[in-house]
Amino acid sequence: MIKVLEGVRVIEQGTFITGPNAGMLLADLGAEVIKVERPGSGDPFRAFKGGLYSPHFQTYNRNKRSVTLNTKEPEDLALFDQLIADADVYIQNFRPGTAERLGAGEERLRAINPKLIYCSISGFGQDGPAAGRPAYDTVAQAASGFLGLLINPENPRVVGPAMADALTGFYAAYGILGALHERHRTGRGRAVDVSMLEAMCHFNLDAFTHYFAEGEVMTPYSRPSVSQSYVLECGDGKWIALHMSSPEKFWQGLANAIDQPDLLRDERFSSREKRIEHQEQLIELLGERFKQRDRATWCQRLEQEDVPHAPMYDSSEALRDPQARHLQLEINAPHPAGGEWRTVRSPVSFDHQPPLTVTAPPELGDYDEALRSAARSRLVKEG
Repeated sequence: MIKVLEGVRVIEQGTFITGPNAGMLLADLGAEVIKVERPGSGDPFRAFKGGLYSPHFQTYNRNKRSVTLNTKEPEDLALFDQLIADADVYIQNFRPGTAERLGAGEERLRAINPKLIYCSISGFGQDGPAAGRPAYDTVAQAASGFLGLLINPENPRVVGPAMADALTGFYAAYGILGALHERHRTGRGRAVDVSMLEAMCHFNLDAFTHYFAEGEVMTPYSRPSVSQSYVLECGDGKWIALHMSSPEKFWQGLANAIDQPDLLRDERFSSREKRIEHQEQLIELLGERFKQRDRATWCQRLEQEDVPHAPMYDSSEALRDPQARHLQLEINAPHPAGGEWRTVRSPVSFDHQPPLTVTAPPELGDYDEALRSAARSRLVKEG
């Protein structure tokens, strides 16, 4: 593993997803990330079936160490301050005002370490009429206008993973990297603020741009219609996805694959604009055709015609695909409790070397003794 952030020390006091994901992204690049958790229970995301190592926690906390501190206690606050004094980055995702009550406010920590990059992640921002409101993934998706693009109006229900949480963590890591780069020039730390609302509004930029430019409010079907995207059930009950936006040769390839080489002579489907206009009829036609053969056969036919497609895999299938295996997307490490721990590697390679090494998420407090031992050694040296 090429550690491009080797030597960067991050103190992450994050819970659930946004803060932990930001810390994990930096850890994946080689930063040393120490996760500060509550004694006894740790990150609330840990709790699972009577234990403290949930799949949710494992998702966002690899390549870290864990230390348990109650910063309301003077001794633990002193240990926390020692961590901050030696750190490059601090990350928290508390509601505004909580960090100050825990002795971890920006002003206090920057006084301890003026070079510190202090990252605050919130739901709605650090101030303003909604700053104190609780915010979770679905709330941020809705407030940003993004959720409405995912909801099927015929069966309105929330679907999909925690995109707002995860993306906010990405934006936070992006801001931290910019601040680290600047500090190499200036020697100064920065405060980095990211809210879920801001992150999701930026991620939803395409919808806002359409509204600004054309006065068009996009719907769940706007982009799939224009991009000519389809999901189709095959004869074996498995599904396949097509993305047919361009060029025209892909459509001729699809026509050949479904044994209708003259499809584009049909006035309804003769141009991109006509296909968008008559998309429902096209979906009906393709749906009938794709139910006539199994998915593997369709994939073979579409690949022969160079049509943009993929099987619509579930999580038990995707990593078994030959290309995923070739890219070595699944990696493993020793599990803290014994055996093997499996994950998906970082997608970023440096000098053509994929990052194939990883450490499993820490058990609660695995760094406690090392931190206290270092504190005792420091006291001996100073006294």
